[in-house]
Amino acid sequence: MRFQDAENTAPRQPSLAEQRARRQAEAERQQREIEQAEAAGKAESRRRLLIGSGVAAGLVGFIAGFYVVAVPEEVTAHCVDENGTIVDDDYCDDDYASNHGGYYHSSSNIVFLPSPGGGDDYRQYRYNYGGTGSIGDTVRGGSFSRPSNAEIKTNSGRTVQRGGFGVSSGSFGKGGGS
Repeated sequence: MRFQDAENTAPRQPSLAEQRARRQAEAERQQREIEQAEAAGKAESRRRLLIGSGVAAGLVGFIAGFYVVAVPEEVTAHCVDENGTIVDDDYCDDDYASNHGGYYHSSSNIVFLPSPGGGDDYRQYRYNYGGTGSIGDTVRGGSFSRPSNAEIKTNSGRTVQRGGFGVSSGSFGKGGGS
């Protein structure tokens, strides 16, 4: 018979081999679904980890950049006379100068004090930023230009200028300590 009528024909029972093959195929299908679900979970975890790592790396980069810009460099200022000899920090303080008959020239950041011998002779003093040496020595290196974004301290520990965000060197009119 070549044609079976589905309404009148009852399906035969599958053989033991067919039953075993169906069970094995069903077990393999379930195993594939489990493996696909695990792979999708791992891929999602990996994707989240990579996104989290990218965000963390970006955040670290942002914080590092902020730190570089925000944290002022610390510079030592030495008070020197017109010959470049390091002298006591008081000589560069404008308050000290005004109390001892001298004056402070704000545009050049130079303090003028009367000579120890008296008379109309004045000696000039100003800060050298970043140089090295000790009192009585000639300063080595450094600059007479005030560095921007720097915390400037004298040898005696007095802060001459604080740097950082929102601070420019032009906003400090006095050369003396604080």
